[in-house]
Amino acid sequence: MALTSQQREALRGKTAQRVRGLAGSATVQVMDKARRLQAEGRSIVDLSGGDPDFPTAPNVTEAAIQSLRNGFTHYTPSRGIPALLKAIAHKLATENGVTYEPAKEIIVMPGAKQALFVAAQALLNPGDEMILFSPAWVSYEPCAALAGATTVYVPMNMDTTVETLRARLAATISPRTKLAIVNTPNNPTGQVWSRELLQVVADAAQTHDFLVLSDEIYEKLIYDGQPHISIAGLDGMWERTMILNGLSKSHAMTGWRLGYIAGPEPLIGEMLKIHQHSSTCAASFVQEAAVAALNGPQDYTDWMISRYKARRDRLVADLNAIPGIHCDRPQGAFYAFPNISGTGLSSLEFADRLLDAEGVAVTPGEAFGPGGEGYVRLSYANSDEMLQEGARRIKRFVDNLRD
Repeated sequence: MALTSQQREALRGKTAQRVRGLAGSATVQVMDKARRLQAEGRSIVDLSGGDPDFPTAPNVTEAAIQSLRNGFTHYTPSRGIPALLKAIAHKLATENGVTYEPAKEIIVMPGAKQALFVAAQALLNPGDEMILFSPAWVSYEPCAALAGATTVYVPMNMDTTVETLRARLAATISPRTKLAIVNTPNNPTGQVWSRELLQVVADAAQTHDFLVLSDEIYEKLIYDGQPHISIAGLDGMWERTMILNGLSKSHAMTGWRLGYIAGPEPLIGEMLKIHQHSSTCAASFVQEAAVAALNGPQDYTDWMISRYKARRDRLVADLNAIPGIHCDRPQGAFYAFPNISGTGLSSLEFADRLLDAEGVAVTPGEAFGPGGEGYVRLSYANSDEMLQEGARRIKRFVDNLRD
């Protein structure tokens, strides 16, 4: 049944005000538009989404199949199956240098994004402030807004020094500061935070008594020998830090929806209540697959990283050969974040016109906060052929702009 415009507005007016004022996910919207155009017969090069083009490792898929055949298709403990909690705790201890009690300080959830949402609901009150280092992933601010909190931004880029970050952070902190989110490697810039930069946040958190959520979903995807450092391992930070992570990026398991959060029991225990009332538990057979992913061989992940590095190098070189575009070399993750301000277009104009004219889908930088304007995000979690074709079409688009 079709609704009149008046009926539509009347129904929309009955929804919660905090939701009506919320923007949808820019990355999801671009992907959806690209897929719609593709379904209509357009030739589309979709570089907008953070979805590995590699299949999940065979041993992980086989573990899920075997789990299904064994009838492991019912509710699990809400926190997660013991074998997976133990595997996550072992990974965090051996790789990140932080120890957690599996039965009290870790929760497995259907995706790291769900864990982010639960954390925001559990930690933030209306009127609280959350600090983001901009550019920042598109879902951080909406999760804070749904909890009634506001977001303040600290500019951050590849050239930010310790002294500059300390000054910017000090100018942003207020009595209402409750939480800061650190994302390393960063989405969208690919920046990997050094120990010295993380220490600036750690010092501020302890001095001003706020919490830190450390989003480490891209920790495996680091190039050129730079180490991943978790802020939870710095002195005095374990008790005020939650680590957010998952297997979507590191093990090409985006559609499996498996993430986790780890932190001190008084915080994790409150989050568990929300998880129980919303998701109950992550999918049973997916959890058994995750055990295989964490405890099994990691050579498949290593192979993916080597492929991503080669793609990064080629894509950055192709982008920097286009007049009006400059792209820093990402240190991690699988995104290029070129500056397109030399084309004379805003990030939204560039993304919209590029998709319409050349069928290339990229994410406008404005979606990543105030530090993203003048940039667009391209994912190189895509085939070599598609990346080369995308770069060729972008060059043609920019050339046509100049003409």
